[in-house]
Amino acid sequence: MRNKILNGNLKIDESLYNLINEEILPTTQIKKEDFWSSFEKIIEELTPTNKALLEKREELQNAIDNWHKRNRYSIENLIEYKNFLKEIGYLQEPCEDFKVTTQNVDEEIALQAGPQLVVPVKNARFALNAANARWGSLYDALYGSDIFSKEGELAITKEYNKKRGEKVVNFAKEHLDCLAPLTEGSHKDAIAYKIVDNKLQVELKNKELVSLKEKNKALAFAGEKENPTSLVLKNNNLHVIIEFDKNSFIGKLDLAGIKDVTVEAAVTTIMDCEDSIAAVDAQDKVEVYRNWFGLMKGTLEESFIKNGKSLTRKLNKDKVFKTLDNKELILHGRSLLFIRNVGHLMTNPAILDKNDEEIFEGIMDCMITTLAAIPDLTNKNQKRNSRTKSLYIVKPKMHGPQEVAFAVRMFALVEKALNLPLNTLKIGIMDEERRTSVNLKECIKEAKDRVVFINTGFLDRTGDEIHTSMLAGAMTAKTKMKQEPWIKAYENWNVDIGLECGLQGKAQIGKGMWAMPDEMAKMMTEKISHPKSGANTAWVPSPTAAVLHSIHYHQVDVFEVQNDLKGKRRASLEELLTIPLLKEELSKEQIKNELDNNAQGILGYVVRWIDEGIGCSKVPDINNIALMEDRATLRISSQHLANWLEHGICTKEEVMNSLEQMAKVVDKQNEKDPNYIPIAPAYDGFAFKAACDLIFKGKTQPSGYTEPILHQYRREFKDSICK
Repeated sequence: MRNKILNGNLKIDESLYNLINEEILPTTQIKKEDFWSSFEKIIEELTPTNKALLEKREELQNAIDNWHKRNRYSIENLIEYKNFLKEIGYLQEPCEDFKVTTQNVDEEIALQAGPQLVVPVKNARFALNAANARWGSLYDALYGSDIFSKEGELAITKEYNKKRGEKVVNFAKEHLDCLAPLTEGSHKDAIAYKIVDNKLQVELKNKELVSLKEKNKALAFAGEKENPTSLVLKNNNLHVIIEFDKNSFIGKLDLAGIKDVTVEAAVTTIMDCEDSIAAVDAQDKVEVYRNWFGLMKGTLEESFIKNGKSLTRKLNKDKVFKTLDNKELILHGRSLLFIRNVGHLMTNPAILDKNDEEIFEGIMDCMITTLAAIPDLTNKNQKRNSRTKSLYIVKPKMHGPQEVAFAVRMFALVEKALNLPLNTLKIGIMDEERRTSVNLKECIKEAKDRVVFINTGFLDRTGDEIHTSMLAGAMTAKTKMKQEPWIKAYENWNVDIGLECGLQGKAQIGKGMWAMPDEMAKMMTEKISHPKSGANTAWVPSPTAAVLHSIHYHQVDVFEVQNDLKGKRRASLEELLTIPLLKEELSKEQIKNELDNNAQGILGYVVRWIDEGIGCSKVPDINNIALMEDRATLRISSQHLANWLEHGICTKEEVMNSLEQMAKVVDKQNEKDPNYIPIAPAYDGFAFKAACDLIFKGKTQPSGYTEPILHQYRREFKDSICK
């Protein structure tokens, strides 16, 4: 057991105690004694309610299970089912109409629509990379991705491929024509850009002088008016910077000397304490909190070796330009950061309460991540995050309005303890649990003074869909789940309720992750559906994906789409409550393919989580396509197999056979990883045991969550290493 420091009735891990007392508190005006005493009071006040809310989850689940045991669910008795959900309080009476009143929201949330990154804050290098992904090179993103074929004359070669480069430049110029068209001609024909009489003038290769069709799209420049080094354009509230350098390798090949087009990409980023990391004890949490503190001070750095060179990554500075009439324009140099705390379920051994019980990790996250943000909230950070003195906390895995109300109450207690103004802490509500979806309007109302974000999450939401209705019957194949009626209803419902509650101009309405980081051409075809749906942000898996997805927000004016959708309710509660049951007879081959797909996905993810402490990474699927996997993937896969076992679609022996076969596949996929511990042929490692428990004990896991089993086996693995 690690050393604990007794403070009041709390027993705090020594490393966490020292981090707070010696590093974080000295940057605030808060005394050590006041912090720990107020923290202890918050823990004592909130713990009973937190426990009661978790007991309510179990009570409702038991009631639903019992209903399914007594009743055969079908579309025909959907009204009876809905009335039952009302009787037990799962489905609440609709509240009266209201509008959110959130104030002091940064423009990245209120006024800009654009890509959003989610990154494990436990990894400093990844965190810095994401924070700096506010701006990215369109040329680099196009050249290095699969937007264009990588075969034949367009192949990516060791030396610069001029043919591929020309394809990149041509695409970028067409993008400029889309977002800032000229009165005549194309940016492809431009040979010079100048500022004349406080207006942008563009000279074409036929010597014709033209300007922009919409003059207000040219904002600012750097360098001299007659020979700018950069030019700032603006479209749909997003900025694009044309970079000039006729002496650069790329610039000397361009008629106008353009060396690059830099785009505003990851406008916002979620620094994640939850789904994308493996943090199971005080040691892990100290890494998480120290990195977040460094971001909030603006001092986080990380040194590493890349291609044989030592590099140090820091937070980017702001970008400074002159407007066309010679005033200063400062563009924020970094992505606006949210912090995603953990949900209400898990506890952590970093701090024990007066009963020697682990405290709830969500309470700990809220108190400590807020404390660590005080340098930013009090203007002590030279590389500011929020310019409105707000802290944006995404709160995941909440079930219904009462749990949102609990989070709001916790925020208020933390604000008071840390001497922060009321409503400094803003909340992002993850719409990823069924009881939240069906009561979304009521959830938003509980946080109407603080809400800045709602977001759909297909994987977690499906995992909860399966677990909640575990006894209703066998679920449709996971590969067909997105074709089910409730999915479309869920996605539309989220946007329509958000607009109905007045989130436009005050909060983000978000959509989920594009999971294939190497499939950018496919992303560019499919992900434009997110801005077209009225969502003003959507998750992407990398800075490159953010650069490319930003194109969609120039092509689609999201706020215009939202205006068209206002007042519409495109889905019904009945559609949202339609359980995705299996409707056809499956062949043995279809069943085996589904088992293998799920088993491979579970093992590929779990083996890194348990053995290497990697919470989110590119994991090859059964077809060797790299997918960004996190616990949400694990939840849907394990719950799906648990459901099929429950209803006799497959047997335990068949699942075990699939797990052992897929273990060999996963071993082969990871053979080049020097830290990898093979699963086969012993099948007795912590990771394999965790995978088995996730499936065979899946029915009894709270809400189908994977965290209890993952944390148990990760701690056991770490203990085995220390012995």
